Amino acid sequence: MQDAFERALKAIDQCRGDPRAWLFAILRNCHHDWARAHARAATNGSDDELAEFAAPDDQHSLAEMADLRQMIEALPEPFREALVLRELEELTYRDIAAVTSAPIGTVMSRLARARQMLGVLLRDEGTPDKKRGEA
Repeated sequence: MQDAFERALKAIDQCRGDPRAWLFAILRNCHHDWARAHARAATNGSDDELAEFAAPDDQHSLAEMADLRQMIEALPEPFREALVLRELEELTYRDIAAVTSAPIGTVMSRLARARQMLGVLLRDEGTPDKKRGEA
């Protein structure tokens, strides 16, 4: 985040249009730079820390949220990125296109495919064979 804001401050005069989309583009580029420089290691520490403070009734919800996060993370990057920017960050298609440097049609296609892939993962998670293996 600090790198992204440092870059943004240095290039503030280049901001055109929606500043949120512009900042997301910078943040996205910082993330890609970081990912190339470091091997991305998945840690579950944050999930474990949250579980410690959750009430017993919330344990199930935390597990479902962790499962959903893993499913979203399993999506290929262009699809995951479009889905997160639209559904979690609530950016418009035009803003997502600006952030990802992709045409709006591509953004729409990626969102449709991401939703389809996530739906398949969610359906597979709820199949009887999967639930029997957990019991």
